[in-house]
Amino acid sequence: MKKIVLIGPVYPYRGGISHYTGLMYRELSKKHEVELISYKMQYPKLLFKKEQRDYENDSFKIDAAKFMINTANPFNIIKTAKYIKRKKPDMVIIQWWHPYFAPCYWLLSKFMGRQNLTFVCHNVFPHERFPLDKRLTRMALKNGRHFIVHAHEEARELEQIMPHPDCKVTPHPSYNAFCFQNLTKAQARKKLGLSSEEKVLLFFGFVRPYKGLKHLIHAMPEIKARLDNVKLLIAGEFPSAEDKSAYMAQINELAASAPGIEDAILINDGYTPDREVEKYFAACDMVALPYESATQSGIVQIAYGFGKPVVVTSVGGLPDAVTDGRTGCVVAPRDDKALADAIVRYFEENKEPEFAKNIAAEAYRFSWERMGEVVEGWI
Repeated sequence: MKKIVLIGPVYPYRGGISHYTGLMYRELSKKHEVELISYKMQYPKLLFKKEQRDYENDSFKIDAAKFMINTANPFNIIKTAKYIKRKKPDMVIIQWWHPYFAPCYWLLSKFMGRQNLTFVCHNVFPHERFPLDKRLTRMALKNGRHFIVHAHEEARELEQIMPHPDCKVTPHPSYNAFCFQNLTKAQARKKLGLSSEEKVLLFFGFVRPYKGLKHLIHAMPEIKARLDNVKLLIAGEFPSAEDKSAYMAQINELAASAPGIEDAILINDGYTPDREVEKYFAACDMVALPYESATQSGIVQIAYGFGKPVVVTSVGGLPDAVTDGRTGCVVAPRDDKALADAIVRYFEENKEPEFAKNIAAEAYRFSWERMGEVVEGWI
């Protein structure tokens, strides 16, 4: 049994990386002594105005988590680093996804002493690039001894800031932990007011421009013209009322030439609590990720956790996670016609049983057990 310190967000912090940290803790704790250290303050409200915590959703709660790090307080960071150093861990694992954390993790690394430090890079560089982001990223990650990334593109980006990193590219583990009730498709659709005859596409998660929702909406008139009884279900949180209004305006504009399209697009606006995730994925037939750019996405793994195929664009690490024609469909980004064709073909050729079987066959590849084995290779 080895001693591991795991650093990252966890319940009550919201979001996929928080879920990831909790699930990684659970997996590593099966064989090792793991101490989970999270934040007493993650982002200053000046930088992140939305609510960062959700105390009502404790599905991924880790009772033993220690909330120690104030990411903006250097004295606190140094104190935490010295605490970790006294523990003499065999490995320290840090979740990395944004250069905001660079000064914090640089200080941690400096005062922890020489540790067996592994960074799990969800994004090497941020989705929205800004001046100095590469320099800040290098400042923090240069102290790492090992790196885990979930896409080959991320490995190439890592090589831009350091020569020959000890890096392992491994698939993002599946989030099958969202299967709380084991809902059938019929049960989930009843909860959402959807009929059993409808063909349901799902767009899920925080709505940002790079995720390409506008392309999926623009493809809907052709999809609807070629498929009977199809619905697009958008379950996501919009950054602002103005952002949502822009998408509503797009739908209304399409309705002028494609009557009824507004009835084929359903929007459930707002953050989806952990225990509400299941009904959306259980109810749908296919999950759509029409991204314009990406690193990787936990949405693919949530879909796989429910045995659902995906249609994704050939950007970032999405093609690494999807076997085209077997577990989903891969199309060119910003190509609304190709997106529509792939979705229509999936339904017309009745690919659901075949794709579900293929997804199940790849369960180990996307398992937390496999992730545990990757980490243990460096201890």
